[in-house]
Amino acid sequence: MKLQFFGAARRVTGSKHLVTTDRGIKVLLDCGLFQGINTQDLNQTLGFDAKAIDFVVLSHAHIDHAGLLPRLVKKGYRGPIYCTPATADLCNIMLMDSAFIQQKDLERINERRRRKGDPALEALYNEDDARQTLDLLVTVDYHQDFWLMENHIKVHFTDAGHLLGSASVHLNIFENEGETKLTFTGDIGRPGDQILRSPEAFPQADYIICESTYGNRLHEQVTDMKAHLLQIVHDTCVVRGGKLIIPAFAVDRTQELVYALDQLASEGRLPRFKVFIDSPLAVKATKIMKDNDECFNPAILEYIEKDGDAFNFPNLRYVSDLNESKAINDLKEPCIIISASGMAEAGRIKHHIKNNILNRNNTILIVGYCSPESLGAALKRGDDEVKIFGETYPVKAKVEVMDSFSAHADYEEMIGFLKCQDPAKVKTLFLVHGEYENQIVFKERLKAEGFQDVQIPAHFESFEV
Repeated sequence: MKLQFFGAARRVTGSKHLVTTDRGIKVLLDCGLFQGINTQDLNQTLGFDAKAIDFVVLSHAHIDHAGLLPRLVKKGYRGPIYCTPATADLCNIMLMDSAFIQQKDLERINERRRRKGDPALEALYNEDDARQTLDLLVTVDYHQDFWLMENHIKVHFTDAGHLLGSASVHLNIFENEGETKLTFTGDIGRPGDQILRSPEAFPQADYIICESTYGNRLHEQVTDMKAHLLQIVHDTCVVRGGKLIIPAFAVDRTQELVYALDQLASEGRLPRFKVFIDSPLAVKATKIMKDNDECFNPAILEYIEKDGDAFNFPNLRYVSDLNESKAINDLKEPCIIISASGMAEAGRIKHHIKNNILNRNNTILIVGYCSPESLGAALKRGDDEVKIFGETYPVKAKVEVMDSFSAHADYEEMIGFLKCQDPAKVKTLFLVHGEYENQIVFKERLKAEGFQDVQIPAHFESFEV
């Protein structure tokens, strides 16, 4: 059996891992979009023949894991795409939104390329490609065995606790020499997540493909999260009379923020400023979250029983209309604006940052991982100047960071997730979905835990297992 890594190899985005069995059956685990500046060329070429893929198994709906599926379909893939029901629900809105963004971004990119004399790039995909992709989704519940190929490849999902519907993928591959057990963790969530259930233990594996986003970081204690958020709100909106701008992924991160603010409002501690959720995708995603509350943990279900709605409170407004979104910029009063995308690479958030970055009374709050090339990362690391829509802006607004909202486990939590395994029985553990410097540190931590062979695949690198 061969494993080859076509994305999220020594970097975080673009998750794509190809399993080729000894019988020549090809199973693609995820097909994600590379995100960040200067990733257009990476997304144009898959690195393999789409028509040669037999099956796709999707861990979750985040665009860096699912966002290149329509490209795969455009290039000729017509097989099934297996995922959980909640992942399918989210893909229905996220892939259509991604197609729209692809087309809009391409117009700006090609205009810049034209001025430089470079040839235009083709669209990665359009809304028709996204619709064809959605028709290929096949849903399977957690813990339900299903065969990709009878007597050859059996699969089941366990809850990864990272995103609504997120799964770790477990393959049992039966070859002439016996059975091989391969686990792809997908993105690992955090135990004690505010909304979702904790990541589940999983059966013993022979080989593990493991994410490593925060392989060298510990998160802020969750118990301090609400107090920290409230302090930032008070400092920005009350003391300085400014606007609090929060780039947040429309799915999960936005809902976690709203839930935290809802709790503060219920406790009578949230100042009565206007709060805008300015993202059509977040509006739709919040409805999907409510419709899939079987994925929620007991604590939030108990809160909903008492409060009635964990995602609504006085002065909260969900904004879909574009003109209403533009009008927020004319508001001359303190407020909170939560808008996608979380890395500030696309969508309405870029406009809000552009319109507020020059005011020292405002705060831009980064609440999760940002790929190094992204606008969010530039703000997070404290760059004095940033580029927005091709223009340079000095960063005069205050920038704050809260990693406690991260949906990714830190290194202690990832090691805790792997405690269900006997390290001596794991032949090789492959680290993906992480920056190389962090992976090197995490590799040593895993070896200290007893995992003897830990590999950090390079882009396109393959391994015989």
